[in-house]
Amino acid sequence: MYLDSAKKAELFEKYGKDAKDTGSPESQIALFTFRIQHLTGHLQRNRKDYSTQRALKMIIGKRRRMLDYLYRIDIERYRAIIKELGIRR
Repeated sequence: MYLDSAKKAELFEKYGKDAKDTGSPESQIALFTFRIQHLTGHLQRNRKDYSTQRALKMIIGKRRRMLDYLYRIDIERYRAIIKELGIRR
């Protein structure tokens, strides 16, 4: 599988406080971004996979809501995660 527990722990350790920090907005946004990149690559190869297309749109929406939440509570953390992940609005 493309996303095993070791890869998740690596993402959480890099963007969260530690490997067990799964709840912080930064770590969740990083996980959503990783999944979005994977699904985008899949859809480039399989253009008619509409269920994956729907799942991708749902994950993008979740990430957008999480980014909006982070923007409301702490704009500096928002700017840092946007810059670090290379996301732009």
